[in-house]
Amino acid sequence: MANPTTLQLADGDPAMLAAIERARKLLNRRALAGAAAGAVPIPGLDWLVDAALLSKLLPAINEQFGLSPEQLERLPPRKREQVQKAISIVGSMLIGKFITRDLVIRMAASAGKRLTAKQAAKFVPLAGQVISAAISYSAIRYLGELHIRDCVQVCKSAKLKLPAPSPES
Repeated sequence: MANPTTLQLADGDPAMLAAIERARKLLNRRALAGAAAGAVPIPGLDWLVDAALLSKLLPAINEQFGLSPEQLERLPPRKREQVQKAISIVGSMLIGKFITRDLVIRMAASAGKRLTAKQAAKFVPLAGQVISAAISYSAIRYLGELHIRDCVQVCKSAKLKLPAPSPES
């Protein structure tokens, strides 16, 4: 299998599937908020909103998988080392780190063409706003799904026991 899906990577693990579901619920809410901001015809506002949404979303996703800096700090040193190795193998610069706006902007560069098209769409009345909202939604969804997949790969590779869901999840 060349490129397994996130659910295939979970391999039927109920705790992993539940973490994926919680993370996707967070992702859907943030992507809808990004779409709403994308529809506002003020150039540049959507970039700021997208960066702010992602800078809050990515740590929340990390937390669902036990990969926030605080959660990693509580692991025994040997397990922490396993997780760090898994993170470097996956190549994520957003797992186990404090997420800054600068880090999010660097990550968003991977979706740069979409975001540039979104800015250009702002200048087309009404249809441009719809296009911009759709692009904002899909860019946040795309980046969020990539991050969820990275988290699953790290957890599987490091054999990390997932945390119990928090009451507000």
